[in-house]
Amino acid sequence: MKLNLWPNHPFFRYSLFFYLLLSISTITVSCTSILPPLLPEPDPQNPTNLYSSEPLQVAVLPWQSPEGQQEKLQPLAEHLETLLKRPVNFQITKNYAEAVDLIVKEEVDMAYLAALTYIKAKERNPNIRPLVMPINRISGRPWYTSVIIANTTKNIKTLEDLKGKRFAFVSPSSTSGFLIPMNGLETAGINPTRDFSKIRYSGSHDKATQDLVDGVVDAVTNDKASFLRSQKSGKLDANYKIIWESNPIPAPPIVINAKKFTPQMIVQLQEILIDAPIGVVDVSGTESNGYTLGQDADFEEIRQIYTRLKYTKVAEK
Repeated sequence: MKLNLWPNHPFFRYSLFFYLLLSISTITVSCTSILPPLLPEPDPQNPTNLYSSEPLQVAVLPWQSPEGQQEKLQPLAEHLETLLKRPVNFQITKNYAEAVDLIVKEEVDMAYLAALTYIKAKERNPNIRPLVMPINRISGRPWYTSVIIANTTKNIKTLEDLKGKRFAFVSPSSTSGFLIPMNGLETAGINPTRDFSKIRYSGSHDKATQDLVDGVVDAVTNDKASFLRSQKSGKLDANYKIIWESNPIPAPPIVINAKKFTPQMIVQLQEILIDAPIGVVDVSGTESNGYTLGQDADFEEIRQIYTRLKYTKVAEK
């Protein structure tokens, strides 16, 4: 049987109609997928609406001195307030544990955490998820490194030289100030409890640097950006050197409790943060080159180290 496919044949007309209908549908779907999501209308009665009149509450780890950190975070607060059309309150917590508690218990809407504090928060509340990660201006990547800084006038040039010396970590919940350097020390065969004459938890990265300068300890953990800032400001002179540096660590994420936001709001928040002006700071006070999307898989290596060292106890002495 031979089909007649001339234009006036019914088969041709129906096929053409079906093809056009399918094409229109495909174009509609394609266009819809690339269009930005519709923004929600303001709703003062719903605090989870991004345009609510209620302040957006954001917990922040105490990386630096509260005054200095608040000042450096102000440009980002203004950027968010302008685009969200609502007040934004940054709450710099007393310690790392408080920041985790606030986001886990849904007492804040967002939190600036670090890799380890994010992992701890997600352990307690599976709805915690990363939104974005800052792109470090030094590395040009969404990561940074941990370092151990020593006072070389104390005859410290290597990790082995730390034995018998006084040492400070930042916090048991700090990624670059405890977990990663602890892993490095253990890999080098050093047991802080046995090998250090004194162990201290300074409480923040700035305070760790101050403890080193004041002679309270002979060496400290920190992140490299904090060390470079202290060098540039003159707080640390040539006697203070890096004797160990880690592999790259995922940058401190901004996280939310996903139950408090619709998927549409989450996407909008991510877009606003990714579009933040170049030079706004991340939680550590480091200038960033903007933000990039973050996901749980980015922190898997840190999670594995944490799981292995989870029950490691290093008491102050």
